[in-house]
Amino acid sequence: MEKLKDKSPSQEIEKIEKIAQENFSRWNKSLLTKDPAKVAELYAKGATFLPTVSGEFKNGPSGAKTYFSHFLEKNPSGKIIQEKIQNLGSGCYLHCGMYNFEIGPDDQRQIVEARFTFLWQQDEKGEWKIAHHHSSIKPKE
Repeated sequence: MEKLKDKSPSQEIEKIEKIAQENFSRWNKSLLTKDPAKVAELYAKGATFLPTVSGEFKNGPSGAKTYFSHFLEKNPSGKIIQEKIQNLGSGCYLHCGMYNFEIGPDDQRQIVEARFTFLWQQDEKGEWKIAHHHSSIKPKE
């Protein structure tokens, strides 16, 4: 995993944007496996999680696994519509914005518009993990 050191500010911005895209892609691909354990592996030990279609506050990989064991039955796939990425330094960044989820059987896909916030942080091995994830359905205007 790449570290964010010894870069000019513009190089750091480009680097963190690339890392954010790669990490979102990893997360989305983990959804496509339909394996809650694969998704949960991306969450840090102390992660906090406020899921899209649950009123419960989840903690750590086990909380993510519990949530995704049900959510993955909806056959989800995410696509970012609008985003902002902020480098917080020390191997940490905030990725927030709007995404659409396609859910349902292949012949009856529905789009759910949602807001998201991911706080990604490098662990002691330099691997990017989700430290916080909040997702909520976009309110009607």
